[in-house]
Amino acid sequence: MPDQEDHSGTNAAPAYITTPIYYVNDKPHIGHAYTTTICDVWARAKRFEGRDVFFLTGTDEHGVKVEKSAKERGMEPQALADENAAEFQKVMGLFNLSNDDFIRTTDPRHEEQVRRFVKRLHDQGDIYLGEFEGWYDEGQEEYHTETKAKELDYKSPISQRPLVRATETNYYFRLSAYQERLEKFLAENPDFVRPEARRNEILGRLREGLLDVPVTRTNFSWGIPFPGDEEHVIYVWIDALMNYATALGMADPDSSERARYWPASYHVIGKEILWFHAVIWPALLMALDLPQPRCVYAHSFWISEGQKMSKSLGNFIDLEQLQGYMDTYGRDALRFFLASQGPLGATDSDFSRSQFHETYNTDLVNTLGNCASRTSAMIGKYCEGACPTDTGEDAGGAEEWAQFTAAQMDASLAAMDRFDLSGSIAAAMAIVRKVDAFINETAPFKLAKDPDNAVTVGNILYRCAEAVRIASCLLEAVMPARMNDLRVAWNLGEPSGNIREECTWGRLNPGTEIEKVALFPRVEFTESE
Repeated sequence: MPDQEDHSGTNAAPAYITTPIYYVNDKPHIGHAYTTTICDVWARAKRFEGRDVFFLTGTDEHGVKVEKSAKERGMEPQALADENAAEFQKVMGLFNLSNDDFIRTTDPRHEEQVRRFVKRLHDQGDIYLGEFEGWYDEGQEEYHTETKAKELDYKSPISQRPLVRATETNYYFRLSAYQERLEKFLAENPDFVRPEARRNEILGRLREGLLDVPVTRTNFSWGIPFPGDEEHVIYVWIDALMNYATALGMADPDSSERARYWPASYHVIGKEILWFHAVIWPALLMALDLPQPRCVYAHSFWISEGQKMSKSLGNFIDLEQLQGYMDTYGRDALRFFLASQGPLGATDSDFSRSQFHETYNTDLVNTLGNCASRTSAMIGKYCEGACPTDTGEDAGGAEEWAQFTAAQMDASLAAMDRFDLSGSIAAAMAIVRKVDAFINETAPFKLAKDPDNAVTVGNILYRCAEAVRIASCLLEAVMPARMNDLRVAWNLGEPSGNIREECTWGRLNPGTEIEKVALFPRVEFTESE
């Protein structure tokens, strides 16, 4: 595994972040939107640090479920894949996502490289023809042994649908041969699987022993033919996992300009597909002699109003509902909620209308929005709209503010490094809350009634404006549109590409024209759309 990444400046190594590729057998929903949005926040944050970032998402388009759904609708599988892939691509614009590529497993560039990877594995003996008898989870397209199936009460752990008894002759990947190497790798790289609860799950399952896994199927035809034996179709999960490598041209890295991004900094996934990413994928990479990703981050699920999301319960949050939130509160408000309240830890998070509204009011309207508005309004009223000068005098001096904002910047950037988005946001918001308290303590609106206090008022308002500016830089990856509105209103210029330098205290020049901003309008709470 490569050394830890250097995050110290603009000369740091390239960064690569991926979402899972989303299965086109269904329409996009909050889970897809969430994973892609949090990856976007991280990618933007790294670009603000001056990193060379590659952000990948896409769609998984092969397999029996797509073939079956297409047949039911009287259409070709490719037509169904095209239709639903377009729906997923709409999400990119809807959520203002900055992905560098959108890969589809039906892309010729992907299919050609998958065949090359599989042929290499077959030629070197890591893939062989064999027979399997066991229990099959049709929804997850995953096999289970008799022991595991009994433990699961012969039901899918994800959908709760009955497992199906199956016997098939397939090509298999010798996963069992990598048991010791995987155990050693995970022991030496404790942060490879995060959060820790997910790592413990993997370690527990590894202790049960690894079985070889199928890399082909013969009960459908919609997929990539196995090299040299086209009666077999490459298993959708093997095909899908390889997208992370094929998007960068890793079947022939010497001729790919994108190969510099390998390996991934983060594979961000939902916890239900952790086994494939934390065990099968690393074993495949070992067999292919490719470096391992630095971290597989498996987040938990969103629930709705305290219950697991279900279409039958009517609490499933789809794109239409998310669009409703954006229409009412704004796109950046939704991005903020997803990033700050989302299920990045080991437990699921509740997406409720009341909590969304409370977060919007508390953090965005009453704290960040109000603070920026109060500060700019007072500069307009008492300083003729021009940023005042800080003479360095008076209580709560510039040095104290510089130390505090530098510490919060360090905390915010360090949290973002480890994919702690809520922690990164909290460190930035702590700056804003200190400004609010500072305004209440010093009461510049009262001091300004006496002209002799003009210097003191100027000192206070400079510190408020400068602290808000620094906080807005740290929040720009989360809320790019609203923080850009602040940049424009306060004439702050474009992002420099060096966030540490940009967050240095004192970069706000006295005399800069500062207009009043209203970033987050108040919204009346309603129980439903």
